[in-house]
Amino acid sequence: MASTLGAAGLSVAVVNPRQVRDFAKATGRLAKTDALDAQVLAHFAAAVQPPVRPLPDSQTAELAALLTRRRQVVQQLTAERHRLARTTFRRVRRRIQTHVRWLQRELTRVDTDLDQALQASPLWRAREDLLRQVPGVGKVLIRTLLAEVPELGTLSRQQVATLVGVAPLNRDCGTWRGRRGTWGGRRAVRAVLYMATLTATRYAGPIQTFYRRLCAAGKAKKVALVACMRKLLTMLNAMLRDQTPWQPRTSATA
Repeated sequence: MASTLGAAGLSVAVVNPRQVRDFAKATGRLAKTDALDAQVLAHFAAAVQPPVRPLPDSQTAELAALLTRRRQVVQQLTAERHRLARTTFRRVRRRIQTHVRWLQRELTRVDTDLDQALQASPLWRAREDLLRQVPGVGKVLIRTLLAEVPELGTLSRQQVATLVGVAPLNRDCGTWRGRRGTWGGRRAVRAVLYMATLTATRYAGPIQTFYRRLCAAGKAKKVALVACMRKLLTMLNAMLRDQTPWQPRTSATA
């Protein structure tokens, strides 16, 4: 829908549906129909004036579609392997194994298409070469960031952390200080960033050093890992923004 509106020459702002629904409830609109939804959206746009999001070009849109397809195939592979482990009937096992082999071939084909898409763009190749220098950062994370976070390298550290959903948000009221937490953001990016950060904490480097320091200070492991996700993301953002190569010593003290 957003692409269709953009192609028609209209400005588009993509917002979280929960935000609009909460706005409707706050203004007393509890009922929900297509006509009411249109009125709420118009009221929300006029009152909040959400920023217009530039639509991705065709190359970026294709890369995002390929990454979505890759996630779908990986999810199906995981599900089928779980089913295979629980199945004892020979005929059923053969069918699952056949499907697993097909999915493995499909995953290889999608990865090949992703390689070709990256090679077609000199800018993406340069960015991938730059980010691949960081320990724990692999193809899946880089391509997810290129497709899903095209703003990377143009934002401040606070902005990019909030965009992805790894920035701690205040929960204060008067003199009461609530527990900080993270929510919102781009879920698909956050899931891939989590796995990359988890890998980085297991190998010598600034992320592992930072993780161990937080744990030694009494932070819960989950809290420390989210902080490491934020640190890794802001490091990558700074590298693209400043076009600087990986510098372990500088990054360790950032």
